[in-house]
Amino acid sequence: MTTRVKPPVLGMAFAWLWLLITPGGLAVAQNKPVDDQFLSLSIEELMNVKVTTVSRNPQKLTQVASAVFVITQDDIRRSGATSIPDALRMAPGVQVERVGTDKWAISVRGFDGLYSNKLQVLMDGRSVYLPIFSGVLWEQQDTLMEDIERIEVIRGPAASVWGANAVNGVINIITKKAADTQGALFSAGGGSFEQGFAGARYGGKINEDTPFRVYAKGFTRGQTQALSGENANDQWHSARGGFRFDHNRGIDQFTLQGDYFSNFDGSTLDKNAFNLAANPLGQMRGHNEGGNIRFRWDRNFSEHSAFMLQAYYDRTQSQLLPVGKFNADSFDIDMQYRFPLADRHKVTVGANYRLYRNKVFDTGLMTLTPREQTNHLGAAFIRDEITLIPDRLMFTVGSRFEHNDFSGWEIQPSARLMWTPNPENSLWMAVSRAVRTPSRAENDAIINITPQVKNVFGSALSTFPFTSLLYGNHNFNSEKLIAYELGYRHQFSHQASIDLAGFVNDYSQMRDSSSGIASFNPALPGQILLPSIIDNRGSAFAYGFEASVEWKPRENWRLQGNYSFIHLDFFSKNILSKSDPSGVGAEKTAPQHQVSVRSNYDFSEKLQLNLWLRYRSDIGFYNIPGYVTMDAKLVYRPAKNTELFVVGQNLFSQHHREYASEFIPIVPVTIPRGVYAGVQWRFW
Repeated sequence: MTTRVKPPVLGMAFAWLWLLITPGGLAVAQNKPVDDQFLSLSIEELMNVKVTTVSRNPQKLTQVASAVFVITQDDIRRSGATSIPDALRMAPGVQVERVGTDKWAISVRGFDGLYSNKLQVLMDGRSVYLPIFSGVLWEQQDTLMEDIERIEVIRGPAASVWGANAVNGVINIITKKAADTQGALFSAGGGSFEQGFAGARYGGKINEDTPFRVYAKGFTRGQTQALSGENANDQWHSARGGFRFDHNRGIDQFTLQGDYFSNFDGSTLDKNAFNLAANPLGQMRGHNEGGNIRFRWDRNFSEHSAFMLQAYYDRTQSQLLPVGKFNADSFDIDMQYRFPLADRHKVTVGANYRLYRNKVFDTGLMTLTPREQTNHLGAAFIRDEITLIPDRLMFTVGSRFEHNDFSGWEIQPSARLMWTPNPENSLWMAVSRAVRTPSRAENDAIINITPQVKNVFGSALSTFPFTSLLYGNHNFNSEKLIAYELGYRHQFSHQASIDLAGFVNDYSQMRDSSSGIASFNPALPGQILLPSIIDNRGSAFAYGFEASVEWKPRENWRLQGNYSFIHLDFFSKNILSKSDPSGVGAEKTAPQHQVSVRSNYDFSEKLQLNLWLRYRSDIGFYNIPGYVTMDAKLVYRPAKNTELFVVGQNLFSQHHREYASEFIPIVPVTIPRGVYAGVQWRFW
């Protein structure tokens, strides 16, 4: 059962410590360590941090006509987050819910789920979106957390430059250059839920123009608990390693980067959800592994003119029982060229080709026909930034033209207007069209959705009077979105700023299902077959807003808070789709309200206290109540190259529920409170 939100002694101690130290403060040393330079920046400097994901070119945050939030390396380090999903909780408008030790449901502006299909995710510009199921396997997306330079989060469509599936947002995890990771780093620790972890990195130079780094990391994370109180059998063991080489030669920069990972995880099947008679024990262990290699070439002709070519190869092998086991290979080549045109135009053009080959092994829950398939995607885009009034009014228009094997040609335009009357204020608005292309499963799958039938004593029956199957549809089309956005940024002073964004999303041709004609099941005599077919008869309408505030009341104290609100209505002609969390049920699968407040406080150059308070409202579809929790990280540096830390996670309750799996039939779990400690050494 879910524990009530009631702060225990440890959580109250951190809260009282916050109140005691912040009013008067303590002296802070003049010389800050390298990792703390970000805290010493003014709010004005923070707002001028450059982002690249919106336009695929560097832009100051205050000049971006889009809802963007940047999570810096300093934010990640101070938060105590041990995974990329945990770090994403800092961004407004992003829903991050833990489904198990190694599984998350992550979305932007609604339609949350284990396979959130309207979010494009990139690692250094490399798409990790999974065309088989339209989603991201977050347990496979990781790196050494200290190597992340920043995470750029775009809320709202970015399909005009990043293509299909960049519907509700884009997340780009950007790692540091090899020149910024010189020397040696080692970190290790452990605790209750984060049972043990270790990471090591070494950066050097082949010559003055060719820095490099290599890294390795591994961890073991504990089990969550099922609602019955039993262990969910989802302990997670992971190992990962990689390298990066950068080479500078005049106006050219070359990068070669690669990673390899291996995960061992597990879960417990919920036998009340589906017909899983083939898995009598309920518990299962799985393994997934893979690797990637990326090459990038940049040529900078001038400040306003540059060429980029990037290619990567990615291979994964995943065992997703009972959903299935699959092997996937993807190859992608991407190029772009930006140049000035006349005096008022900054043009960016680009092209992309992606090959995705996959082989899926059938299970009792799902089959795909054909078992093996290769898909191709080709695209081109153009984007023009037009200066209407220098330093005051900017109009951006562009579109992406894309062809895929499932729905054919897709056109995704956008228009954005940015008005900056003075350095302290900026107002922007946008209209965009984006599509979410079909997945292989929506075209080729047959999914067994037969519920478990029990007798009057509560025991499962050995036979079933009917079989219910959900069929894919080769005529399934892309889901469409027309989005309207409005944003405002204001800098009150060098110590305070606010960022506001509102949106209205109009969705059409949404995934729904229709019931077929019942018949006798030819495969199982005596049983009735109840078919359902995936179609595009749904529609949806969503609106909401996000607010983010930065305030530095003292040079050694930074506060950051954000609030998110969303309301979503889904319209369907199928009464049965109310039980579908990706259909009508999507109205209640994302929390309507979210609040995050972070405090980063430095007593001195040797002692820091970082607190993070979060609230999330209830999730009605799964009957999960809202919760309040807090994380805390205390850091002590006894020497320049040594850092000791202790972290408390989810301090306000022993356990709390966050989410449930909408597709993989695993038991709902509770997320435990955790405490861990560790040490980090750096050598230059």
